[in-house]
Amino acid sequence: MKRHIPNILTIARLVLTVVMLASLVLFSQRLSDPIDVPTLKWLGGVAFGSFAIAAITDFFDGYLARRWQVTSMMGVILDPIADKVLVCGAILGLLGLNMPGVLIPGAVILFREFAISALREVLAPRGVKLPVTFLAKTKTALQLVALGVYLAILAASAWPGGPDQEAYRRYLLAAEGLLWLAALVTAWTGLEYALAARKALKAAA
Repeated sequence: MKRHIPNILTIARLVLTVVMLASLVLFSQRLSDPIDVPTLKWLGGVAFGSFAIAAITDFFDGYLARRWQVTSMMGVILDPIADKVLVCGAILGLLGLNMPGVLIPGAVILFREFAISALREVLAPRGVKLPVTFLAKTKTALQLVALGVYLAILAASAWPGGPDQEAYRRYLLAAEGLLWLAALVTAWTGLEYALAARKALKAAA
């Protein structure tokens, strides 16, 4: 049973992403209706809670797999997919809510993630692999923290007595700054992978 736990956590991350995105979509729909505070509170809490739990599983699935020496091909394939689905789902959900400051850094992150995934697919038949770097792991952590802050602000804003306008603005600026930092590191790692791929292809030729 122990050897299946890391993969179960990875699959749980995918399921939680669906829950988070559905909650954000429903939250957006409720905003256009007469204000239903209890429902907005519940949806905001579910969106943030599911994202936070999913982000925690991102650490534990790999950690447990290495600690227990139960790494599997399924885990190797699913783990990066689950990471990208979680990050992309959160960005798209926040864009659907027109959250300030998400559009440009979010677009940078989405472009890099899809571009590097496509690059890996092109290189795989040629026997060229792009090992995950420490900086690439760092960018994922930065993405999760920044998006988690955005979702926490969203959840808090639905509660009566939540942050006032000035506090809300400051929190959004902090979240935007974190997301820009994540986007810059993400873009840099994309450039590193592109240069590494070019070098590997030249060596193979």
